[in-house]
Amino acid sequence: MEFDHVGVATDDAAALANLFDDLLNAPVAHEETFDGMRVVFLELDDGGYFELLEPREGGAIANYLDNNGPGIHHVALATDDAADALARARDLGIDLVDEEPRPGAWGHEVAFLHPRSTGGVLVEFVEH
Repeated sequence: MEFDHVGVATDDAAALANLFDDLLNAPVAHEETFDGMRVVFLELDDGGYFELLEPREGGAIANYLDNNGPGIHHVALATDDAADALARARDLGIDLVDEEPRPGAWGHEVAFLHPRSTGGVLVEFVEH
């Protein structure tokens, strides 16, 4: 597996996208509204991304912002087989958020591991 992106919860994706573009030369690579949120991917020089998550209605990101404020929400790792990655995590006794991969942003299959089993980090597997 390799680094794919870091998800950042924010109340204002446009402002944060402008800041990171100016600061890191990280232009918008993809943008969509998905699952009740605005999702903006900023491309980094190494091929990885910052994924900005702005809620458009209630949901997980709105709840996260209410409880924690803006900041890093999750770390995503690219895998060729998200179902296999989940099975490996399950075999290791890791608590899963998703029992099976599900549709994610940008048309990818995704699955999350619960942070109580991963050192407090919400880990996402991304299958391109």
